Amino acid sequence: MHYFALLLGPEPTEQPDAATEAAIMRAYVEFHAAAGPALRAGDALTSAASAVRITGGPDAPTVTDGPFAEGAEVAGGYYVMQAENLDDALELARQIPACASGGVEVWPMVEWNQPADRIRDDWLALLLEPAETAYAPDSDEWVSGARQHEEFGKTVGDHILAGAALHPPSTATTVRVRDGRATFTDGPYAEGAEVANGFYVLRAADRNEAVKLASMIPATAVELRRLADVGGL
Repeated sequence: MHYFALLLGPEPTEQPDAATEAAIMRAYVEFHAAAGPALRAGDALTSAASAVRITGGPDAPTVTDGPFAEGAEVAGGYYVMQAENLDDALELARQIPACASGGVEVWPMVEWNQPADRIRDDWLALLLEPAETAYAPDSDEWVSGARQHEEFGKTVGDHILAGAALHPPSTATTVRVRDGRATFTDGPYAEGAEVANGFYVLRAADRNEAVKLASMIPATAVELRRLADVGGL
């Protein structure tokens, strides 16, 4: 089964010095080596200050540039992980360096098709919904929404490199590690009114095209972030 790991942490207020940055990179290189083929995709995200939030849906999109002062922690990266079960996925997630200073949300994915092209400095579109409208797969509401996403896929075609729906927030787990001790909390990090409900990785010629593509996604809100192209996955 595949799991979506959303890495959360405080937004840096200044550029880390060379030694700190090297230590962070070394920690992730070691994690990648230990996790091996269980990591199917993933990358760091560029600064949340450059994020774009899109609301209103495809018919009347409203685009707002970041930064956003909604929470103490912001998304800093993602992974798609393959594991036999949730326990194995959580054991893998607790090794992600972000757990030590922030946390990692782990969500079961509805399905995953490995991208044919290598993901580079592309765009992550994180789909957000109020928890009460994050429906379970195969419900009537979910099937109706899936049809809208099928139409979106037909419209934008090869601009979609990857993507998946996520199971409802009741299936998510937040993982944190403090002083070497891991804690597992049922549900997503619940500081905001919206929860992750799916994602796309989009390829666009520039930021304007990425915003245009993301504005067409049938979702209550979309957070658009550029990938840092440092994951090597």
